[in-house]
Amino acid sequence: MSKIVILIGSMRKGGNTDLLARKFAEGAAQHNNVEMISVADYRIAPCIGCNTCFTREGNACFNHDMDAIYEKLRCADVLVIASPVYFYGISAELKAIIDRLHTPMRNTFAIRKLALLLVGAAQLPNLFDPILMQYQMILDFFHLQDCGKILVRGVKDKGDIIGRAETDAAYRLGLSIV
Repeated sequence: MSKIVILIGSMRKGGNTDLLARKFAEGAAQHNNVEMISVADYRIAPCIGCNTCFTREGNACFNHDMDAIYEKLRCADVLVIASPVYFYGISAELKAIIDRLHTPMRNTFAIRKLALLLVGAAQLPNLFDPILMQYQMILDFFHLQDCGKILVRGVKDKGDIIGRAETDAAYRLGLSIV
């Protein structure tokens, strides 16, 4: 049984990204302990590059709600990134959290596996390419195992994802993680 943390990068509760992440969590919860973290529930200031986290005990010069997220990630075996794609990148709120992982504290995390759930309104074939490149670089740099990716195009309005094949794929991906 793994401890899975899902970082949901959408500020829209009940939106397409949230629904996809919940479907993944439903499958994953069959054999794992799953915790969902929604950026909408936390106040996270972006990293300002001060490098304070490298030179003093503790974290950055300001923490806001980031300490709670650090604690959840410290115990996770698997991290799932779920984000809407607005302009060829993950959401700004999720990016702020990821940037705040540029700290020596990340070396205390037990995370060994990573999965990616992306939702975008456009139908462009290369819509997710910039994110996929960054995802691969993170996998390579941290020697993480890729658990899988679910990429959903053409969903814009709240609920558009309901009934799509990708929601079933997200459930199966969650179910496959042990």
